[in-house]
Amino acid sequence: MIKLEHIYKYYDTGGTRLNVLDDISFSIDAGEFVAIMGPSGSGKSTLINLLGFIDRNFEGDYLFNGHEIANFEDEELSVIRNRSVGFVFQNFSLIEILTVAENVELPLLYNGAKHNETQKKVAEALARVGLADKLNQLPKQLSGGQQQRVAIARALINQPSFIIADEPTGALDTHTTEEIMQLFKQLNDEGVTIILVTHDPETVVYCDRLLKIRDGKMIEEVLQS
Repeated sequence: MIKLEHIYKYYDTGGTRLNVLDDISFSIDAGEFVAIMGPSGSGKSTLINLLGFIDRNFEGDYLFNGHEIANFEDEELSVIRNRSVGFVFQNFSLIEILTVAENVELPLLYNGAKHNETQKKVAEALARVGLADKLNQLPKQLSGGQQQRVAIARALINQPSFIIADEPTGALDTHTTEEIMQLFKQLNDEGVTIILVTHDPETVVYCDRLLKIRDGKMIEEVLQS
């Protein structure tokens, strides 16, 4: 599904070339649960912006479902991103004045759906993450773990090809972290492809494979037992 070949990303700073990604190559198949791990400043955020079709200013080849993304216009790539990628963030990124259901509904509206067409899908997505009874509550009425479940439901609502989860447990306690990782594992067992970006080794045990990044280089690939 995803294939990166010899990816380079750098910035020119006062005549000095700063390599952010340095000859990165790997593939991710549909249905995998892959962790990307590295210290702060290792290039993880740059890499997920590239994987999520947000940043296309790089050297090398990125093939998605066999198509080179460099061949798409910006507008085409935006459509692919909206339909193919679900994002989950550390800070949940929910809109506080909208209800849980309205937050989950947003990606459908962005894709042109009408409000009266979305209700069943929203209810199903929230039931899938264990929040069927929270549709009309506001985010501030929920715990941190529940808010992250809302964010996961929102990421799932368009049935994306893959989900990028960027430090999704970074703001959660140990018990809630385990609950969220169990949910990701359940979704992966149902066929959802997940890319987990993390610095926490305890979350990596849920994944099939670990890609270690340091100083912009992929230093190791580990198969999880």
